Amino acid sequence: MRKLALFDLDNTLIPFDSDHAFGQYVAELGWVDAEQHRRQNEAFYRQYKAGTLDLAAYLRFALQPIAGRDPGELHTAHAGFMRDVVLPQMQPAAQRLVERHKAEGDLCCIVTATNTFVTRPIADAFGVEHLIGVELERDGQGRYTGNWVGTPSFREGKIVRTEQWLAAQGLGWGDFDQIWFYSDSINDRPLLEHATHPVVVHPDPLLAAVAQEKGWPTLQLLR
Repeated sequence: MRKLALFDLDNTLIPFDSDHAFGQYVAELGWVDAEQHRRQNEAFYRQYKAGTLDLAAYLRFALQPIAGRDPGELHTAHAGFMRDVVLPQMQPAAQRLVERHKAEGDLCCIVTATNTFVTRPIADAFGVEHLIGVELERDGQGRYTGNWVGTPSFREGKIVRTEQWLAAQGLGWGDFDQIWFYSDSINDRPLLEHATHPVVVHPDPLLAAVAQEKGWPTLQLLR
């Protein structure tokens, strides 16, 4: 039996939103006007939780602090973010969940709406090779431009991007007897409905209502 295990990241495998938290972190570094950035960051986060996020507007906002910065400076900042924010909050139960799927030989992938600059080191910390996130454009010097490329992995875009990733490996949905997807967010309803085994993880109120209606199992990974 061949199985595919897909994991949302923010508020699923980790108990916070990494994009939102990195925005707070760069404000503390002084890369942006802290108060103005905090207000905008919180406003976008409320939209996300309500399922009403204007993704293009959010990405323009979220990518501005890293646009044009030296790659070495970004690497140092992200290492501090991992040390101070991410690693202390990683949940043993979430790590065990990922390890169980890996031990069973399942093809595992983290599918997140957060960009890959923020999330690649987090996926590495979970030992997950495959990551689908918002891909960022770079200039000739390797600096981020503040733009993104391809389809953002958000809402229905998670289905599109997962199909593209599978196709690149010569695979499709039909090659799997079971397709697991774990998520907390109403924004992930399209991919949850595409999975044969949808699992909601400490879901937001909107997703909790859908899960109850559809009889989807609920999982708690927090301490």
